[in-house]
Amino acid sequence: MLGPTMSVPPRRARRGAALTLVFVGVLTAGALTGSWGADADGRHGGGPPTAVPPPAHHATAARAVDRAAVAAAAEAAARDGKSGSQAAAEVVGRSGDAWSAVYSAREYEGFALALDGAYVGVGLTTRRVGEGGMEVGAVQPGGPAERAGIAPGDRILTVDGVDVTGHPVTEVVSRLRGELRPYAAWAPAQPGTPVRIALQRGRQRWERTLRRERVVTQSVAVDRTSGGDRQPPTTRIKVGSFTRGTGERVRDAVRAAAPGEGVVLDLRGNPGGLLTEAVSAASAFLDGGLVATYDVHGRPHALYADPGGDTRRPLVVLVDGGTMSAAELLTGALQDRGRAVVLGSRTFGKGSIQMPSRLPDGSVAELTVGHYRTPGGRAVDGAGITPDLAVHAGAEQRARAVMGGLGGGS
Repeated sequence: MLGPTMSVPPRRARRGAALTLVFVGVLTAGALTGSWGADADGRHGGGPPTAVPPPAHHATAARAVDRAAVAAAAEAAARDGKSGSQAAAEVVGRSGDAWSAVYSAREYEGFALALDGAYVGVGLTTRRVGEGGMEVGAVQPGGPAERAGIAPGDRILTVDGVDVTGHPVTEVVSRLRGELRPYAAWAPAQPGTPVRIALQRGRQRWERTLRRERVVTQSVAVDRTSGGDRQPPTTRIKVGSFTRGTGERVRDAVRAAAPGEGVVLDLRGNPGGLLTEAVSAASAFLDGGLVATYDVHGRPHALYADPGGDTRRPLVVLVDGGTMSAAELLTGALQDRGRAVVLGSRTFGKGSIQMPSRLPDGSVAELTVGHYRTPGGRAVDGAGITPDLAVHAGAEQRARAVMGGLGGGS
């Protein structure tokens, strides 16, 4: 079913902004309910703050895409025996909208796979290291990378012959998954397709050709630090993306934490996902109240947390430039509501909403129709979320130190 979405579609390869994951997040006004009370905003005295967003740090849409023009171009091309989706993509490309996109029917079907927390790839995550280097962060047990002997810490030198030093993590992941295409941005790679990776471990260099497989991911990982060095024990909840069921897994992790124990909610590198799951995750830490407002074609809507969340447990949220879309919505809600200390670097700044519509040839055009704002009224698109504490190295250690000041571990 097509409806308004907050997705993070990867862009064409020429833009150099292919993203880690693609999700369709259906915005259903009224699906998440709550009410404002005397103290429903979750602050200790006082309502939601107002703030002037920082200057934009990446380009936003030059102008709104005319949906009728996109459909007309697709229809005209189809009558002439040409590709309707390519004609529509050309109209979208000329608009300058960084987030509108056109997908073939097969490409759009790939969203369903991502929504269930699965992808076609080689089963490894990447992370940036000093001087623009790229290394393996983790490997999926039993996946192609692990079977090939690839291990965390291995340096990734090239992917299919392309030197990835200095490239964005999101682009490297897209190359590993086969998601970069010469024209339209994203298409799910097929299982069995090859990818050649050059690696380095110490002084040893070697190449491996892996075959992509359908890999099922776990969107939430939970671990606990026992404390020490005068730092309190904490539960770290790492949310890789907001796939189906993520919100409930976050809530389960919060409920399982020891009484009074602080939580570090790690949203670094989270590209977003299902908006309803992000709101569900917010409900783990809020007792109802506003999570975000958004507009669709100028009509205002609001999203609310469920009542009954844990509002007393100390909470630190970790973010970085890879924190995007629904993850930014969650961060902004917890920050504006005074519920968390946000630590790290400024987030990406993807706060637009796309509406998908089916074109005559079965392809799908996702066009920007509106934007969302935090409870304090801040626009996120092009601005991102500025953390309360700017930290570029040692973020987890700093988070535990901050947690001590918040009273965690009592």
